[in-house]
Amino acid sequence: MGYQRLLKTAEDFLETSGVNPSNSGGFQEIRQFQEYISDNKITVFDGLNTDTAMFSGNSLSAKKLRLQYDRDYEHYNVTPNLKGAMAKKYIYNGCDTS
Repeated sequence: MGYQRLLKTAEDFLETSGVNPSNSGGFQEIRQFQEYISDNKITVFDGLNTDTAMFSGNSLSAKKLRLQYDRDYEHYNVTPNLKGAMAKKYIYNGCDTS
């Protein structure tokens, strides 16, 4: 996917979800995304720490969007393979903890 097409997709997603991109991208915006994509469960971890989630959406969906928050860069990273990213043998899917 080309950069312009990806940028347009992201802008459309922000607009339809009601998230203002000029805001800081904190938990209020994460909650708005969770409401918009309610068929997914969003979970935010504090870096590589899986002991507790900083945010855990209320969806019971098997589809999950797991993010790692990098405090140094104040940035969220998508984590498709939680076990691999956090070097854990087992991740309990029910509550997203190791």
